[in-house]
Amino acid sequence: MRLKINWDAFGIATSVACAIHCAVLPLLLTSLPVFGVEIIHNVSFEYFMILLAAVVGSAALYHGYRKHHRKAGPLLIFSLGIFLLLLKQYLHDWQLWFLVPAVVAIVWAHFRNYQLCRKANHCHAADCSH
Repeated sequence: MRLKINWDAFGIATSVACAIHCAVLPLLLTSLPVFGVEIIHNVSFEYFMILLAAVVGSAALYHGYRKHHRKAGPLLIFSLGIFLLLLKQYLHDWQLWFLVPAVVAIVWAHFRNYQLCRKANHCHAADCSH
């Protein structure tokens, strides 16, 4: 029995986790400096989250593109979202203005990929190779 992972659902989950991290973490963890812990402005953690979203998202979207629909739209929308996430790291005064459209673009790319994959009628038929 093979374990099947729904990469689009996993990609959406990591995107939402990233959005929660970016929006809620500063509110919940503002007391950590009192204890000598500083992760709110941890640049390494921020880049790790962006890298995680990029790797998982790319795997999910590439699978859908390659095996199901051959439409580049979700990949382009996803790339825009990752670009906006990286841009928010450099333009700190505009972080929220880049974060919201970035998350919307990434989630929309996964949702569109999911739709296109389901529209492909060959999925998991006898001739399906995965």
